[in-house]
Parts: sequence; structure tokens; C-alpha cells
Amino acid sequence: MGRRRRLAAALLPLLPLLGLMGAAGGAAAAGASEAGAGAGAGAEPCRACRGLADSFSRGLERTEREGFGGGNTAWEEEKLAKYKHSETRLLEVLESVCAPSDFACHQLLERSEEHVERWWFHERLQHPDFFQWLCMDRLALCCPAGTYGPDCLPCAGGPQQPCSGNGKCDGDGTRRGTGLCVCSPGYGGPFCSECGDGYYEASRNKSHLVCAECYWACGRCTGPEDSSCLRCKRGWVLHEHRCIDIDECGTEMAHCRANQFCVNTEGSYECRDCSTACIGCMGAGPARCKKCNKGYWRDGAKCLDVDECAGAEEPVCTGAQEVCENTEGSYRCVCAPGHVRRDGQCVEDKPPDAPEKGFFDDVTEDEVVVLQQMFFGMVICALATLAAKGDMVFTAIFIGAVAAMAGYWLSDRGDRVLDGFMKGR
Repeated sequence: MGRRRRLAAALLPLLPLLGLMGAAGGAAAAGASEAGAGAGAGAEPCRACRGLADSFSRGLERTEREGFGGGNTAWEEEKLAKYKHSETRLLEVLESVCAPSDFACHQLLERSEEHVERWWFHERLQHPDFFQWLCMDRLALCCPAGTYGPDCLPCAGGPQQPCSGNGKCDGDGTRRGTGLCVCSPGYGGPFCSECGDGYYEASRNKSHLVCAECYWACGRCTGPEDSSCLRCKRGWVLHEHRCIDIDECGTEMAHCRANQFCVNTEGSYECRDCSTACIGCMGAGPARCKKCNKGYWRDGAKCLDVDECAGAEEPVCTGAQEVCENTEGSYRCVCAPGHVRRDGQCVEDKPPDAPEKGFFDDVTEDEVVVLQQMFFGMVICALATLAAKGDMVFTAIFIGAVAAMAGYWLSDRGDRVLDGFMKGR
């Protein structure tokens, strides 16, 4: 019981992941059917058990030469011998046997704790195949290869070579399935021991059958040639061991809608739409019409478009500034050249009135710079003339004006003001 408690402690971190904390006390005593039910959550039970057993065996291989460490060889060999069969090694293997996201493995491991412990401490020398001991004998989740179902019955064709080696047994190696054969392409029969439709026996001996494809129109044949057919596929008829295409369009086998025509293809037929000029047709184009559609007239064998715009005695389009435009099978009313439709009426197409230009709208950027410099120079000259007369007041104004105007006209605002002035705004 002490060992089981330590194993349970090692498995305890798995329980919150599974949501099985409340069932942990009874998990160790769960029987084979309970283990099988747990392994079925999202995965086939035998596959889940095989994955667990394979991972467990890899863990044993990984820890084969591990020990507790030691100083000399004799001491290390003694410790290694103890570690090889120790509970410590078992716990190390169990810690990494399942991937974190493998729910089925974690659940199966938690429910199989007692069986794993029993095999490790009591059964592994007599039963070294852990997969067979756990998954087949104890949990009854898997069967030997070539058998299936709850009682591990032989698959169709026998357990040694199920389905004659030409297919797969449904449920092979599990406690599920029907045991029936799912044959590979080209093979058939209850034991996949015959060639399927469209294939013939290329070779056969007591244990193997090789099937090869017939000529593509043959359903059954004796060889690959087109002259070796015994039966034809649908859409073909057998004539002197050859398969001849049936022209469904010349028989009542073809079924197309009223405004479609039939086109024969190899082994079948197609229905294609008639020309828009036709009401019913015998082929493609306006020359194969049974009757002409509205908007068309017959000229010999061909249905031609009626030009409603040219043939009418009275104007077809009566709106102001409207003209008639012929289309295939019909017409439409459009605005006359130089006009556009606005609010349902055709009006003259002219650009909207442009805003009046400012006095300086046509001045280029370089000219604006020159004018700006001229204006700035005239103001400075006027102030300089007044300052030259010796008037201290004008001298101060002159210096201040130079500084203020220089800062202002060199700013973005000054550029915008001057630009607006020159454009008359």
C-alpha cells in the first residue's frame, strides 16, 4: 500500500487537468471495462493504450543506464542494480509518459495505476511485453494482429494474411470493427482475392494476386488491349470484344432542358445552352435555331438581330435629347452626344461654373517672391528716407519696422496674407 500511495502522489498532478479529482480514490480499483471507457475520450481505446505502452517502453530504454551516481565501479554497479528495479525509476518513467495535451493517455494512465504497479513489481520478468500484458490481457482494449472484436476473432481471410494482403480488415488488432475486408483499389471479393471492376489478373500464385487496369472503356477484360473487353462500362456497348461509344444524343437516353442541345462525349453526353437568338435549337449558334427569339428575325436558316432603332416609323425614344441605341435582341435609350442623364433627364454636359479668378491668380510662385521682395524694399526705403532726416522717432520706427517686417514676412502667416492679397481675397 505504501508504494501505491507514492505512485498516486506522482499521478496526483494529472488529476486537476482531467477533472477527476473526486474519482481518484476509486481509480486504482477500476476494472478493465472502466479503463476502456476512459481511454475512449476523443481517441480509439486500443490506439490510446498502444501509445501509452510505446511511450512507457521508450521511458524504460531512456532510464536503462541511469542510477543514483557513485564513487567507484563496484558501488555504482550495486546502486544501478537497485535502481533498475526501483520505485524511483518507475516514477521517473511515469512522469514523462504522456504529453501534456494527451487527454486520453493521462486518463488511461490514471485508471491503470494498479496494473502498471503490478507489472513493474511482479509480472515483468514473466511477461516482458508490456503492451500485450496491459492492453490485451489486462485491459482487453486490443487484439493480436489479424483479429478483431470483443472476442478477438480472425479477420476475413485468416489472421496470418487478412484480406489476402490486398486490403485491410475492419477493426484489425482492436476490440472493435466488423472483421470485413476493405479492399485496395483494383481488388474485390469478400477476401480481396479477386480483381475488381476495370482490372484483370496480371499474375497469380498460391499467396499473391496482382491486378492491372483494363482498357479504360472496359468494365471487365482479359488483358490491357482495347480488343480484350468482356464487359463495357456505362455509356459503351460491346462489339466484337471492343467497347464502342453510345451516342446518347441520337437516342432517348439524353435528357436536356427545353432551351439546350445535346453534345455527345466519350461514354456520356453534355447539355449546352442554345444561342440567345433561339427558342429551342439543334446545335450551337444562331443558325441552328428551331424558332427565333423575340428581337430576332429569320434570314434563311439564321436568326438575326432586329435593329429596332432603324426600322421604326416613329421615334423609339421620345425623351428630350434622347437617341435610340440598338443592342443584341433589343435596344436602349441614351442621351444624345454632348448630353448626360441627371435626375432622369438628358441635360447639356458642360462643366460647372468656375469661381472668378483673383487679380493675381495667374502669377507664378517665382513672381510672387519677386513682388514680395519689391514690396518689402519699398517700405524699408520710405522709412529709411524719414530716418535720414535725423528724426530720432522715425529712426526708431525704421529699426523696429525692419525687425518686425522681417520676422513677419519670413513667417508662414506672412506668406498666406501676401498670397491672399495678390489673389484679390
